[in-house]
Amino acid sequence: MIGHFFSKYDPSENSKSKFEQLLDLFTQLLTYTSGDVTEAMDWLNQLDRKFQLTNDEYGMGDFIEELKEKGYLDENPVTGQFNITSKTEQTIRKQSLEEIFGKLKKTKQGNHQTFKPGMGDEINPETRPFQFGDTLEQIDFTNSIRNAQINHGIDSFMMREDDLEIRETDFKTQTSTVLMIDISHSMILYGEDRITPAKKVAMALSELIQTKYPKDTLDIVVFGNDAWTIEVKDLPYLQVGPYHTNTVAGLELAMEILRRRKNPNKQIFMITDGKPTCLKIGKKYYKNSFGLDRKVVNRCINLAAQCKKLKIPITTFMIATDPYLQRFVQEFTETNHGKAFFASLDKLGAFIFKDFESGKRKTVY
Repeated sequence: MIGHFFSKYDPSENSKSKFEQLLDLFTQLLTYTSGDVTEAMDWLNQLDRKFQLTNDEYGMGDFIEELKEKGYLDENPVTGQFNITSKTEQTIRKQSLEEIFGKLKKTKQGNHQTFKPGMGDEINPETRPFQFGDTLEQIDFTNSIRNAQINHGIDSFMMREDDLEIRETDFKTQTSTVLMIDISHSMILYGEDRITPAKKVAMALSELIQTKYPKDTLDIVVFGNDAWTIEVKDLPYLQVGPYHTNTVAGLELAMEILRRRKNPNKQIFMITDGKPTCLKIGKKYYKNSFGLDRKVVNRCINLAAQCKKLKIPITTFMIATDPYLQRFVQEFTETNHGKAFFASLDKLGAFIFKDFESGKRKTVY
């Protein structure tokens, strides 16, 4: 009998195993504890006592053993201390990608695209009439044959130049991105954890680039009193320090990195929640946390102008709503001809991913 057979839905057949459920929670907790296995496991045990995550058949001890067997944890045989492995780090990045990017609407299939038509790499769904100079590879033969049948009929079938349709192709673009993350003390002030959403965005963005856009580059710069680069594998362990906000140092390092990149498209994403309050002059630090210091602000504005000359747009994601900070960001953005978003923590990932995807369809010539 031809047709479909429908059976009663059994949710237990499609549910995750107990190990997978606990692993999802464990990796989330690792992000909040900056990779501290002991603290994450302590939290997981507290959640287990409150919500009965385990049962008589599968206990927390079974989960820990399975983590070790499957290569998620390493145990020091001398001290008994647990450390996460590279497999766990990648799992956290994938989970961040699914959490952030999975919520967004699907965009066009394929890699980054420019608006430059011609002999490119990615097929465009749009077609146009044949023009002198077009190659055979560009001809859409399905549409062209259909046009010939409509125009001349099947009995006297022929194909003329005006029957031909050309399938446009777009050039894939390669982009070098520097993601700047503010790790000053204000990222955890007033009981609000701002560094964890920033880490999740960075991990998700790095996983997206590595899997979907392997020719792109992503460098991660963190800045407090100074600025330095970190590897993707270091992101779960990133912590806020007792730092001021040296935005100038972060921008200077980002520009230095992008100067070495050969990709035609370059951009800076900057996640910050506060005003620039620090400069390094020689070996000494110039600091002022009270209001906007023009000495610091002017250096930031000058770097924004330099980036504009180098065709490096800066997109600022400000996790703050202070009016005077918004005025600074507006001046900074107008100088660079970049973009600025005043993003809430729960919308930060959506803002960055949408801007990243749309920005890759543009090429700077």
